[in-house]
Amino acid sequence: MAVSIRLKRFGAKKRPYYRIVVTNSTSPRDGRTIEEVGFYHPVEKENQFSFKADRIKEWVSKGAQVSTTVRSLLNKSQFFLG
Repeated sequence: MAVSIRLKRFGAKKRPYYRIVVTNSTSPRDGRTIEEVGFYHPVEKENQFSFKADRIKEWVSKGAQVSTTVRSLLNKSQFFLG
């Protein structure tokens, strides 16, 4: 089973917010998840992005693939996966 860390969309039309989730890579975007490890609110000015660094590091060490969008968000907050 391939595991990925990616965004899951919530919210209303033109008011999106996302949860950063660990999920099976073959499941649908808004489908069942294994664990929620953070959130991203692109419309908000304050409290826009938060994540659990220890849980993300643990999943990456187990072999989870990080999506490009989540990787860029993590790099903006100086969280390096290397």
